[in-house]
Amino acid sequence: MTDDILRMRDITKTFPGVRALEQVDLSVRRGEIHAICGENGAGKSTLMKVLSGVYPHGSYSGEISFEGQRCAFSDIRDSERRGIVIIHQELALCPQLSIAENIFLGNERASRGLIDWNRTNHEAAALLARVGLRENPLTLISDIGVGKQQLVEIAKALAKRVRLLILDEPTAALNDQDSAHLLGLLRGLRDEGITCVIISHKLNEVAEIADRITILRDGRTIETLDLVTDEVTEDRIISGMVGRDLDHRFPPREPRIGSEVLRIEDWTVHSPTQHGRVVVSGANLTLRRGEVVGLAGLMGAGRTELAMSVFGRSYGANISGRLVKDGREISVRSVRDAIRHGIAYATEDRKRYGLNLIEDIKRNVSAAGLGRLARRGWVDDNREYQVADEFRASLGIKAPSVLSVTGKLSGGNQQKVVLSKWIFTNPDVLILDEPTRGIDVGAKYEIYSIINRLADEGKAILVISSELPELLGLCDRIYTLSAGRITAEVPRAEATQEHLMRFMTKGQADHGDARNGGDARNGGDARNGGDARNGGDARNGGDKPGRTEDRNDPTNGQEQLR
Repeated sequence: MTDDILRMRDITKTFPGVRALEQVDLSVRRGEIHAICGENGAGKSTLMKVLSGVYPHGSYSGEISFEGQRCAFSDIRDSERRGIVIIHQELALCPQLSIAENIFLGNERASRGLIDWNRTNHEAAALLARVGLRENPLTLISDIGVGKQQLVEIAKALAKRVRLLILDEPTAALNDQDSAHLLGLLRGLRDEGITCVIISHKLNEVAEIADRITILRDGRTIETLDLVTDEVTEDRIISGMVGRDLDHRFPPREPRIGSEVLRIEDWTVHSPTQHGRVVVSGANLTLRRGEVVGLAGLMGAGRTELAMSVFGRSYGANISGRLVKDGREISVRSVRDAIRHGIAYATEDRKRYGLNLIEDIKRNVSAAGLGRLARRGWVDDNREYQVADEFRASLGIKAPSVLSVTGKLSGGNQQKVVLSKWIFTNPDVLILDEPTRGIDVGAKYEIYSIINRLADEGKAILVISSELPELLGLCDRIYTLSAGRITAEVPRAEATQEHLMRFMTKGQADHGDARNGGDARNGGDARNGGDARNGGDARNGGDKPGRTEDRNDPTNGQEQLR
């Protein structure tokens, strides 16, 4: 008989008006890495919340057995006492506490009601060594990057004597190096006998690390695949996830490229926090109507910094160079100027900077373009509803109505709301920063279709992506960026991953890793002095918590219309 550490049978979970899970079965073997795959909204995270006690016994139907015993967890502490620990995609760490304090938060090393700080720091240091994180336990969480924070979460789980570790999209926000380290750590934990369940949209990583894969679709179990005995390919996984074969990962498009719409000349950007440090150096690129242009570069190359600085100087200091739109030089000194000149920027971090998650779809769609709905200082609520509903229909946003709370949508649908928000401003140039990060293959195809449609309408699209296959499948031309410099312009016919990577690494030895001085996206490692947010980050229309917020945030300037 197979040694199953976990068996879930006939799990059904409903929310008002929605059946999230319907008679789902899951068996996990002791000491394996078991992946769960499915589209956004398939029920993956809901199933794991049932298992971990986030949704307590009685709020669902079905049976859970862990290590041969029936379980009825009343809360998350109950499941943790049995050795089941979940690490959510949104990390649950307190930024103003130290690493050691976070590791033992709620699980303090105390004697007679007093915390033993020597023991706390000593045990924290041992756990950090176990996960391969070379940091002082006294370091604040706010002073380390997201990759290291993920390792702190795993150390925190190990402190609870974890036997079943659940990770929800653990590599979604990590660069390739951090992802590789994390996957190596999970293999090590497996060798120690710790069972892992991983939810991921990155099918290449799943195929690399998992022993078995369970596929969910529309709240039901489709099949479980064994990577040792079954013939498992990405196409087979995708077919199970979306219920159909994706003969083409990218929708076909016949480019109809028109005249030049935007030219960036000799664009140079300095770090807002490190005096004299150049983040982008002498960049030159052009965008034409009806064209999809890619921007490729390694983490820290300056991709996001370039985009944000063009979008109303949302990032950077001492910016120089020229922006020429439709043959005429323009001055774009604020986000409001950028929007007025027909330039839009959709941030890579939709949850933090792109959307107001506690607001409804309607308010999010209209946020950057309220002036188009206002008359004499008053917003036309009926028109606002109508506009949002038109986008809901045309972009296929899956929600009962535009009054649905945005934070409750799946990642793919949230991304469609972000696109709706910026399309509503009627831009000529649309900059998309990691437009498919954290969404499944089916939703990616829908986003690609929207991008193609916008290009067919004559808009110029600049796509920034860490996934080279995505750029190769979408773009008509691709620029490569290395250490803040444009190193090549590659037409689609000549572009291969190897060719692009050669230019993406060109000059690294001469210029160093730009991330160490401040990658606006992932260089939020405060030790390096480079979190662009400290200098006024505006990754989404000026939604930056820094000092320039009131001047540049289009919603701050227009929300008073309400």
